[in-house]
Amino acid sequence: MSDTITADLVDLDLSADTKEAAARALAERMVTLGRVTDLEGFLADVAAREAQMPTGLDGGIGIPHCRSAHVTEPTLAFGRSGTGIDFGAPDGPADLIFLIAAPAGADDAHLTLLSALARRLMNTEFTDALRAATDAEHAAALIRGEETAPEGRAPEDAASEDAASEGGASEGAASEGGAAEDAASEGGASEDATAKGTGPEGAAFEGADSAPDDSVAAPAAASAGAATGPAALDGDRPFRIVAVTSCPTGIAHTYMAAESLENAGRETGVEIVVETQGSAGFTRLDPAVIAAADGVILAHDVPVREKQRFAGKPTVDTGVKAAINRPADLIGEVRDKAARGETTEAAQAGSTPVERAGTDDEGYGTRLRRWLMSGVSYMVPFVAAGGLLIALGFAIGGYEINEAPSVMDHFVWTQAASWGALLFQIGGVAFGFLVPVLAGYIAYGMADRPGLVPGFVGGAISLTINAGFLGGLAAGLIAGGVVLAIQKVNIPAALRGIMPVVVIPLISSAVVGFLMFVVIGKPIAEAQKGMTDWLGGLTGANAVLLGALLGLMMCFDLGGPVNKVAYTFATAGIAVANASDSAMKVMAAVMAAGMVPPLAMALATTVRGRLFNRAERENGKAAWVLGASFISEGAIPFAAADPLRVIPASMAGGAVTGALSMAFGATLRAPHGGIFVVPLIGNPLLYLVAIAAGVGVTTALVIVLKGLRRSAGPAGPATGEDTALAPAAGGAGTRKETVAARTV
Repeated sequence: MSDTITADLVDLDLSADTKEAAARALAERMVTLGRVTDLEGFLADVAAREAQMPTGLDGGIGIPHCRSAHVTEPTLAFGRSGTGIDFGAPDGPADLIFLIAAPAGADDAHLTLLSALARRLMNTEFTDALRAATDAEHAAALIRGEETAPEGRAPEDAASEDAASEGGASEGAASEGGAAEDAASEGGASEDATAKGTGPEGAAFEGADSAPDDSVAAPAAASAGAATGPAALDGDRPFRIVAVTSCPTGIAHTYMAAESLENAGRETGVEIVVETQGSAGFTRLDPAVIAAADGVILAHDVPVREKQRFAGKPTVDTGVKAAINRPADLIGEVRDKAARGETTEAAQAGSTPVERAGTDDEGYGTRLRRWLMSGVSYMVPFVAAGGLLIALGFAIGGYEINEAPSVMDHFVWTQAASWGALLFQIGGVAFGFLVPVLAGYIAYGMADRPGLVPGFVGGAISLTINAGFLGGLAAGLIAGGVVLAIQKVNIPAALRGIMPVVVIPLISSAVVGFLMFVVIGKPIAEAQKGMTDWLGGLTGANAVLLGALLGLMMCFDLGGPVNKVAYTFATAGIAVANASDSAMKVMAAVMAAGMVPPLAMALATTVRGRLFNRAERENGKAAWVLGASFISEGAIPFAAADPLRVIPASMAGGAVTGALSMAFGATLRAPHGGIFVVPLIGNPLLYLVAIAAGVGVTTALVIVLKGLRRSAGPAGPATGEDTALAPAAGGAGTRKETVAARTV
């Protein structure tokens, strides 16, 4: 931190009487040293950050900070006020003022050093030493870590000062100016701190299962004697908490909250491991650490990333300042919730794959599926909105509406055709995002936010060269791979500040663009055209067989990967302004087949209720609505309890419905909606007949198979009323992989 603060940036007699005047006085010192290029612009950014949340902290500390385009390098200025300045802290004015200025594309290494300072502010010996400092050089040296606070501090406090969150840089390395070289370009963690295991990567509770062999070993966040403290569970181990801290800028409060929680954990005998989601990125807690936790504290002022990882546990959700000001209270709250058995809802299988943490030992096939499902999950809302708008446009204005002029040039408020054209054109714009969103979020699933720019660029190029969805898939995978490759390159410290905002987007977009335009774009476009021509040429028996195959896929895993492949195939065909008749037939067959399993389970529980336990009969009531809405997951509770009977029966009914829908020539422009979009379906009566036929087949098979089981004696899970599955509302979210994995 030797270049971050110098004696010229210290004012031990700060005469300002307001926080605005204090920020100006310290910022002027930054301008004098060339650290800030535009004083008024920088102060406007500081004020905007202050407006989001006061930066005053208990203990007489004010820590205004911001990221600004007017800052040339990460800088810290310190002022000491004799009268105190109101920064909005609950306990009164602040006499220690730290102004932190970070560039818009700040170097991760410097940000972790600033986060280390934020943690040290939780140490009263450190702040007392600053209050007692007699000259600016001494105060700057204290902040840089070159001089220590008076002796007598606790060993654990000293240890906490030596490391920054997220595997941050050590203070000793900082003083030599080597922190930037040691910092990792991914998470901003220095190699020195990573070796010490101070960050969340690989962190584990004492006595818990160890992290994988390739993980970095880390000590528990609690003190060694925590197991004998008052928070011990069952007399043999302490209460375990995982926590997440984050604030809008991710520089100060994020890390101060983490330090405060860890200190409170040591004092109360609780083991606590904190994941700081700061400006330098974040390192995910090991899933084993989360699984071993007895409770969760989420202290944040911005959304928690991958929040679903913590579902199903006693959770306290609060602002980041609460963790700084009253950490012991938060620990007490989460322990009380655990004692009462209050937990959040279990993780929903419908959440996007990128929001669920993977594991280091995942196979490539599993990761590839997760990346692809990430793109599909973010694309589906665009498909649904665009498709429904286009379908409504046709319903209101007729099928000639696709030839209407732009509503910018011609719109008559009293004409239905104008409203139909408006809906059609809005839907067409929404459809224009499908391939870029698919490619962008495939890359996001692989490389996080740095993958978005090249992914979207590659997806847009795919549309330009008519490579369609196949091109989007390729572009997303290439973009993610290119970004991952760039991040593995050892980058000079001087370039790290511009990596996330300039270098990575520039190089990755150029590489993806070159490959899409020059190398693989044309072959993929030909393949897309061939698939479209094949789909358009399907007639007679071939069309019926395709409908049966898609029906089987839709009902195989009820919303899982196979189901999504069939659904994506169908939506790809209609995701154009002028979809072919064959593509609309495929979409109709897919939706009809997907409605069959929940409707059939609902009917079976109605006509033969004695074959199902009470929980299943209750689930059956909800399955009527879920099935009618084209939510295949409504059948998951039944399939999870009795997969060898429910899944084959569902597949048989889905195949019948898909084949009949294709044979009847039913068409559908909307990609979702169930029975609520029947008015938009071509041949709606025969379409309903196809659905009814499939529901009848599945219902009959389920009743027969379950009846045979009962007559042969119990062969599977107990069917008593105590064998309650999750309610139907939660059943739709049951993890789909269990459907195929569980046996009778």
